[in-house]
Amino acid sequence: MARKTARADTLAALRPETPRRARIEVQFDEPTLLGALFGQFDANLVQIENRLGVYIAARGNRIQIEGPEDAVARARDTLTGMYHRLEQGQDLDAGAVESLISMSAEPTLEGIIAGDEGAPPIMIRTRKKTIVPRSATQIEYMRALARSDIIFALGPAGTGKTYLAVAQAVSQLMTGSVQRLILSRPAVEAGERLGFLPGDMKEKVDPYLRPLYDALYDCMPPEQVERRIASGEIEIAPIAFMRGRTLGDAFVILDEAQNTTPAQMKMFLTRFGQNSRMVICGDPRQVDIPGGDAMSGLADAVGRLERVDGIDVVRFSSADVVRHPIVGRIVEAYEGKDS
Repeated sequence: MARKTARADTLAALRPETPRRARIEVQFDEPTLLGALFGQFDANLVQIENRLGVYIAARGNRIQIEGPEDAVARARDTLTGMYHRLEQGQDLDAGAVESLISMSAEPTLEGIIAGDEGAPPIMIRTRKKTIVPRSATQIEYMRALARSDIIFALGPAGTGKTYLAVAQAVSQLMTGSVQRLILSRPAVEAGERLGFLPGDMKEKVDPYLRPLYDALYDCMPPEQVERRIASGEIEIAPIAFMRGRTLGDAFVILDEAQNTTPAQMKMFLTRFGQNSRMVICGDPRQVDIPGGDAMSGLADAVGRLERVDGIDVVRFSSADVVRHPIVGRIVEAYEGKDS
């Protein structure tokens, strides 16, 4: 009998615990925000239910959440974060909801929305929008953008490396913290051969620089972008155009930096001037340098400079992808195959 009891106790210990269930109620004071909070046909609530495995019932300005205890707490924090965003006049789309759901597992979520211990919220304000972080690594990155002289942002596509850098640059240009915005990337084809491109120099290099234009137009009215490009306040050029210059009083961004050679990277970094900031963005796993065997200047520079004072290195992963959720799963699948 004792042996049977001991065996039963062992089996009970091995059996997975049933998650504790909870039910809580959240109340929101401003009824005019509830439509945007719930979403059209309660789409935002359904999105939270599907992602966290909870049940949400809305009755007036009160929301009941029921499900596993941890999931209920995350759903509450997500809804509170969504409500704070709306209070601050920020947009709330499916992507923002997805990001808040992802960040609800982080203890920093409330600080992101409302500011830690009375500090201002982590955000970048531009003429067209206010941008807040959508992942834990973006919090670290946005703090580095406001603090460090040179920032290396490493990671896969879709994590906001270039977009947030451009947004910070636009913000500083608007406030007068810098006088120029310089955006650059190497003119390297991503696996295809484009051949001869017609037109003048600007028309030849523009296809390589289009992602930088897209980020600019998302942060500034198009007419301002064109006017500032014409006046020289905003310059968009291949990295080869940086040789021999000193880039002072400027916010300088190098995109697709994994496709530079070590010599190009050294040349670019030594252009750094007074009252300037540099952001170098790239994915070390997507090197398209012609020849295949050439070492990436990005990897070389990070290895040499990571511990240098005034330089920050921020590493993103597939978990930080802020495009459609399937993009993160695609990145994970490719990283798993390559590793």
